[in-house]
Amino acid sequence: MEAETSAAPTLASAAPVTEETKKKMIMVAIDESEESLYALKWALDHLLTDPSSSTIITLINVQPFFAPMVYPAGPAPTVVEAVKKAQHENATRILSRALHLCKQKMAQAETLVLEGDPKDKICQTADELHVDLLVVGSRGFGKIKR
Repeated sequence: MEAETSAAPTLASAAPVTEETKKKMIMVAIDESEESLYALKWALDHLLTDPSSSTIITLINVQPFFAPMVYPAGPAPTVVEAVKKAQHENATRILSRALHLCKQKMAQAETLVLEGDPKDKICQTADELHVDLLVVGSRGFGKIKR
């Protein structure tokens, strides 16, 4: 009888993954609310204790789909373009404010602007990017609206 050999790679040959080499990914959902900026400030103050760490902050802004009213002739192309441009400017303004906060804390940050339903897109993107932590602000509802 011959002995079977395994072709599986051994862990000894691979470089060990330690806390220093593994990059932490933190995603923060940002919109125009003060609650989202508070969530970002909280994450920067409490999760980034060492600015030289390999933590990456991903700032995500989700713009809702533009659903024009249905007219017999459809919406004018200039209206659709104007709305898309306004959404892009809004996302740029929101994320530039958030990036400024990250630069103040010397945090490495990247931005994502997506279109769709925010609750679905945020969860889907967090899953796709394999983030370690997702930080979101409250929706701003009081006890009665909740």
